[in-house]
Amino acid sequence: MTEKLHYIEFRHVYKTFDHPVLVDVSFELDAGETLAVIGRSGVGKSVSLGHIMGFLKPDQGRVFVSYQDITDFLEPQLREIRKKVTMVFQSGALFDSLTVAENILFSLELRDDYDEKNKEDVVDGLLSMVDLLHFRDAYPADLSTGYKRAVAIARAIASQPECILYDEPTTMVDPIMSGILTNLMLKLKNQLKLTAVVVTHDLELMRNVADRVVFLYEGRAIYFGAVKDLEKAEHPHIKEFLAMDRVELV
Repeated sequence: MTEKLHYIEFRHVYKTFDHPVLVDVSFELDAGETLAVIGRSGVGKSVSLGHIMGFLKPDQGRVFVSYQDITDFLEPQLREIRKKVTMVFQSGALFDSLTVAENILFSLELRDDYDEKNKEDVVDGLLSMVDLLHFRDAYPADLSTGYKRAVAIARAIASQPECILYDEPTTMVDPIMSGILTNLMLKLKNQLKLTAVVVTHDLELMRNVADRVVFLYEGRAIYFGAVKDLEKAEHPHIKEFLAMDRVELV
């Protein structure tokens, strides 16, 4: 019987820096799905993204991305993976000296099928998709934190990835901007069928965009499963985490 491969999979992953950060973590994600990685600060959420991008390698265990075991990949092989999987950083990581349109164009020029003749149309189409066409000539310094992240998302999809990783997309933004970013992520999921991993503290975002969730606590995955079943989890830390979220919503 042929083993089923998942688009992304962690198999018994361990990672230690000055203390254990990931301890026997396993989860998987199929193409077109969105996985939320949640838990308090310092539990290994962003470290998990680093392993998916190949910036970090596990001390033990295996990491699969785009159906391939990338654990022992060298940098040239990882560059090929990064053409398929892109990341939106919390800061946005935009080029301050370039306009919004020029930031998008920079990513477009990495594409093999890029056509110089229709570059303005492609840039405008991407900005329209994320409802930012009116900001095309603005500079990052002119934008709020939330809009910088939306531009970063547009730049990420310009390279036509299969999968997008979001690092705390709604942190430090107001509720209106959080709603805009959530709707944008849903749009990309539904229209482009993008696979996605979302690192977040935001349980409302998780409930809106994710199919499955992995809950990290003290480096371990104490829950992996459907978002709808998280409320039934018996682990006391999960119950406390969900209770705190309900208190904040009141």
